[in-house]
Amino acid sequence: MSDKLKSLIRSIKDFPKEGIVFRDITTLLKDPAGMKETLELLYEAAKDKNITKVVGIESRGFIFGGALAEKLNVGFVPVRKPGKLPAEIWSETYSLEYGTDRIEIHKDAVSKGDRVLIHDDLLATGGTMQAACNLLEKMGAEIVQLSFLIELTFLNGRDKLKDYESIALIKYDSE
Repeated sequence: MSDKLKSLIRSIKDFPKEGIVFRDITTLLKDPAGMKETLELLYEAAKDKNITKVVGIESRGFIFGGALAEKLNVGFVPVRKPGKLPAEIWSETYSLEYGTDRIEIHKDAVSKGDRVLIHDDLLATGGTMQAACNLLEKMGAEIVQLSFLIELTFLNGRDKLKDYESIALIKYDSE
C-alpha cells in the first residue's frame, strides 16, 4: 500500500537463522511520520466497520493495535503467550513448522456479539492469526477485520484466513 512505509522497514539477512530475512519494524517505529501514516491507514480501513474491540497479538501487535483501539474509541484486548495473563483464560494451540505453540486470552476479554478487529505486525504462515480467530469465535465474537503491517505473501498465510476480510499495508513477494 505504501512505498514510503516499506522503505522504513529494515531487512536483516540470516536472522533468526540462516536463510531467513527478518523484517524489522523498529526502524518504522522510530519515525514519527511513519508511525502516523501507519496508524492512519489502519484507521481508514477500519473506521466504518462498527468495531467494538481491537485485539492485538503479542507482542508487536500491541503497538498499533492499542493505538488503533484508542483512535476507534473502543477497548483493547491483548492475546498473550502462555503464562502471562493473571485471571482465568481460554487458550488455543496451533501448529508451527516444527511443533506447536499456544496463545491465551482472558475469559472476560470479549463478549458474545463483540465486533472484533484482530491486529498483528506480520502475516507469515497464518498459524498464529488462525488460532486467534478460532479462539475469539469460540468466545462468541464476530471477526470483522484482520490487519497486518506486513504480509509475506510467498508463505501463503492468507490461504488459512480466506474467510476473513484482511488488509496488509506492506507486502513482500519473496524472502
